[in-house]
Amino acid sequence: MSEAAGRRRGGEERVVAADVKASRGIRGVLACVDASKFALKVIPHAIAITRALRAELTLLTVLEATGAGDMAPDPVEWDIRRREAEGQLKRAAEEAGGASLRIRTEVVTGGPAEQICRRVRDRRADLTVLCTHGAGGATDWNMGGTARKVVDCAGSVLLIPSFLADVPVPTYQRILLLLDGSPRAESALTVATRLAKAQGAELVLGHVVPVPELTEIGPLSAEDIELRERLVQRNERVAIEYLDRIRARVAEGGVRTRGLVLRDGDIRSRLAAAIKDEAIDLVILSAQGRTGLPNTPIGSVASYLAAHATVPLLIMRRQATRSRRRVLATEDMGVRLPDHATP
Repeated sequence: MSEAAGRRRGGEERVVAADVKASRGIRGVLACVDASKFALKVIPHAIAITRALRAELTLLTVLEATGAGDMAPDPVEWDIRRREAEGQLKRAAEEAGGASLRIRTEVVTGGPAEQICRRVRDRRADLTVLCTHGAGGATDWNMGGTARKVVDCAGSVLLIPSFLADVPVPTYQRILLLLDGSPRAESALTVATRLAKAQGAELVLGHVVPVPELTEIGPLSAEDIELRERLVQRNERVAIEYLDRIRARVAEGGVRTRGLVLRDGDIRSRLAAAIKDEAIDLVILSAQGRTGLPNTPIGSVASYLAAHATVPLLIMRRQATRSRRRVLATEDMGVRLPDHATP
């Protein structure tokens, strides 16, 4: 093995180890609750995840300090507003948690996305739960501005579609875990298995066989079409064998599971259709898979499903290193460190 290949392999192994550690290390869950009508959708899902993973739950409300024009808000009015928010949050925690679950509450001031991401970077939360839309209401966009920012900058995120019906106790009867054969995708397996076991759910292991791209200069010949079909069949066979191995590992833990291999068509739209056809209640996937780029916060598949979520979507992402958190913090202040500042 060459020295360059050795360094590359060593780097990949460190990434895999970090991903696996992140999947097992969800100790703190942060549920983002605002004054909108969608807020109550978040808490039941956050509680279900918290109990399944035996984590600690914090309800967070971010108050944006606004005054008339450029003037600061009136101190008395602001104090009343803060106290009201604290009271509402504590009541929500008491009603939702009951005697079986202790829920922390926190009210902070600032921009919602910035405050949420800061707490994630400070390691106060390993998983953030929020709704696709907030106080601004449902818009023509599939996600509100805060949700889009949090998905990009926070760690692991559970995204709740705003149009879902309010339920006191959500149940996930079928959980879809997307796998592409990469260690990054497999890093979500531990969390998916624990959730499925806690919910008594069926864990569906999904894989999409992409259509191989052939260089086309004019119409494809019969030989080209036959070659492409052989490649698809080969990839489908390998995918089935791969999912069977994963299923055997999951079955040892007493979780019902089955494989789902999809082929033909665009990966993203194929998955969106399968979520509906298979009556999936929760989708879990890694923020990036095999083709993910290091400097890209979220891959194309995760980004598409986040923007077109029809069921709760759990996007797993490994936690940033201390050096990376330093870079993110300086970017908040408008400072960009040189590339050699991070490992």
